[in-house]
This record gives sequence, C-alpha cells and structure tokens, in this order.
Amino acid sequence: MLHQLMESVASWCMHLVNDWGYLGVVILMAMESSIFPVPSEVVIPPAAILAASQGTMTLTGVVLAGTFGSWLGSAITYGVARALGRPFIEKFGKYFGASLAKLERAEHFMHRYESGGLFFARLMPVLRHLISIPAGIIGMPFLKFSLLTTAGAAIWCSVLAWLGAKVGARLQAAGQDPLQDATALIDAVKHESLTIIVVIFAVALLYFLMLKLTAPRPPA
Repeated sequence: MLHQLMESVASWCMHLVNDWGYLGVVILMAMESSIFPVPSEVVIPPAAILAASQGTMTLTGVVLAGTFGSWLGSAITYGVARALGRPFIEKFGKYFGASLAKLERAEHFMHRYESGGLFFARLMPVLRHLISIPAGIIGMPFLKFSLLTTAGAAIWCSVLAWLGAKVGARLQAAGQDPLQDATALIDAVKHESLTIIVVIFAVALLYFLMLKLTAPRPPA
C-alpha cells in the first residue's frame, strides 16, 4: 500500500512538472524542502528530461527553479520553527517525523557544526527535509541560513538535472518512456546517484572529523 501511495505521489509530481513547467518545479521543490514527502528525484529529473528532449525548459532554468523552490520551502520552515519555537515542535513534531529525540540530536548537531552542518545536510537524503527546523530554533542568522541553503540546493539540483538528462536518454534508448514510468525513473536516478551521495558523505565525514580534531580542548 505504501509503495502504491509513493508511486501515485511520484506520478502526480511528474505530471505537475509536465503541465506547469518551471512553476511546478518551484512548488514541488518548496514542498520537498519542508515537511511534505515529495522526493526531489521525481521533480528535477523529469524537468531535465523535458528540457533535453522537448525544449519546453532549459537545464539552467530547471536548476534555478529547483534552487529557488528549495530555498523558499526551507525559508518557510525556518520561519515557522523560529516563530513557534521548541515547545511547538516537542508537542506536534512527531506528526511530521520530527520526534523529540530527533529534535535534540538535530539541535546538538546544529550547535556543534552550524554552517558546515547545514550545508552538508542540504546534500543528504532525509536530512535536507528537516534541517531547517533546528536552524530556526537555534536562531541561525537568516542571511547565513539562506546563503548556505541556496548553495547546497544549487549543487543538489544540478546533480539531479545532470542525472535526469543522462537517465532519460538511456531509458528512451531502451524503448521506455521515463515520463510515464515513475518507478523506473526513481530507481534509475537513485542507482546513478548512489556513488555521488557516498562521495558527499565521505567529504562531510572528513570535514566533521577535522572540526573535532582541531576543536579547543577543555582545560585539564
């Protein structure tokens, strides 16, 4: 049942991108960067396929629309978290996947790594959906939050656009229509992006390790 639900969501996203173009990309990526379960793998890649095959959009336009949508959704989530604060998240966070335990870990993570943590979180699955909440709660300056969010979102959207064009061309060469088969497109993009995610994770790990090794030691 869950698989059917996700497939329905994916198909709806792909049709919205097909019908609404850049506006559809902005809306869906804004949802993806908030608490709504919209996978970016069925937003940017279909848009990139349309850009490459039909010329209704450009790859640059897709990346810009996706980046703006990601920032917009993140900024709204940040604003809500900052305005309502920790008590609201403690009470209602469990209804959208932000349990108290997750919130405490995220707050500790943001206090410890702040700028670098936010940037790398924007490149990681799952984390990029929720990282705006602790950023708002701890009161990270909005300009810094926006710059880091935009940078991370731009990189992720660029990767997905490149993968979308690549995967779309391969599926079309095999006689499949990637815009009609959401499951095939998601599986192909995830498979292709696995190596990139591993590399990003390794770089992030090295960054956090460097911070830990260079952190001032408490007095004996």
